Parts: sequence; structure tokens; C-alpha cells
Amino acid sequence: MTTVVNMLSGATDETLIAIVLGALVVLGFLAVVGLVVAAVFSILFSQLDGGMKIVWLILVILAPVIGALLWFLIGRSRSRSRPAYYR
Repeated sequence: MTTVVNMLSGATDETLIAIVLGALVVLGFLAVVGLVVAAVFSILFSQLDGGMKIVWLILVILAPVIGALLWFLIGRSRSRSRPAYYR
């Protein structure tokens, strides 16, 4: 039975570097997708009014990483801190 270690033992350094970099790219992509999906659901279920939700969603769609990070750093906390009479 051939294991991954046995298959990679004969690989060149360039091949191993390419495999590691490829894995890091895939993990980074999955992290970004997860961040954006989490931001979209967080925006949709927030207590913001409809207009502000649309603004935040457009920002997250046009600039996914920056928009999602801004939502979690700025927008999410502001959506919770509104007084009850504004809801």
C-alpha cells in the first residue's frame, strides 16, 4: 500500500513547494468564502433597516474581504447599539 509520504519522498523540492503553496491558496480561498458567507448571513439577520442592509450587502459583494471585515469590525456593533425607539 502506497502512502502519501512514500509518494512524496521521491518528489523534488519544487514539487513539494508547489503542493504546499497550492494547499495554502485553497485554504485561503475557503477562509475568504467562509468570511463572506458569514458576513452576508450576519447582515441579513441583523436588526438594521432594509436600506442599510442593502448598502452593507453591496459593499460585501463589491469588496468581499474589506466589506466583510468592515461589517464585523464596525457595522455589526453599530447594528446592536441602536436605541429601541429607532427599531
